[in-house]
Amino acid sequence: MKQSFYLITGVMASGKSTTAQALAERLPRCVHLRGDVFRRMIVTGRVEMADPPDPEALQQLRLRYRLAAQAARGYWEAGFSVVLQDNYYGQDLLEILAQLEGIPVRVVVLCPTQEAVQAREASRSKTGYVGFAPGPLLQAFRRETPRLGYWLDNSALTVEESVEKILGSFPA
Repeated sequence: MKQSFYLITGVMASGKSTTAQALAERLPRCVHLRGDVFRRMIVTGRVEMADPPDPEALQQLRLRYRLAAQAARGYWEAGFSVVLQDNYYGQDLLEILAQLEGIPVRVVVLCPTQEAVQAREASRSKTGYVGFAPGPLLQAFRRETPRLGYWLDNSALTVEESVEKILGSFPA
């Protein structure tokens, strides 16, 4: 069995969680790591992101990224395929890749249209955009995030179609 490591990023409501889970289900012996779980583990003292971000929120974000990378590396070294999913914006994408150095990471950037993000956010049971407007955040994400890996506009795709495109965009 050949291992695979996929890192899926994009703005909130871009389809990361759903797509990552469906992708992980298609890979043998695979783990789906949701970076946000490390944020939610902070029971007291958690500082949420805001615009502008609090310095403590940024420290907690860096901790979350580091813990996710360590967990992902642990699973990888144990022989599992990994789908790591989180919001890696701008230079954060380069930083997480540096933490995963030595692992052949396949970067997938989900980049639906602003209309699709707004529609998905409106239909979700959770609210991701507290203190942020989807439009400006999506524009900044596209402007500041390095053009690495496979950028997929999944606005009009089903989850299954997105997974097929992802699997087809990297060598077997």
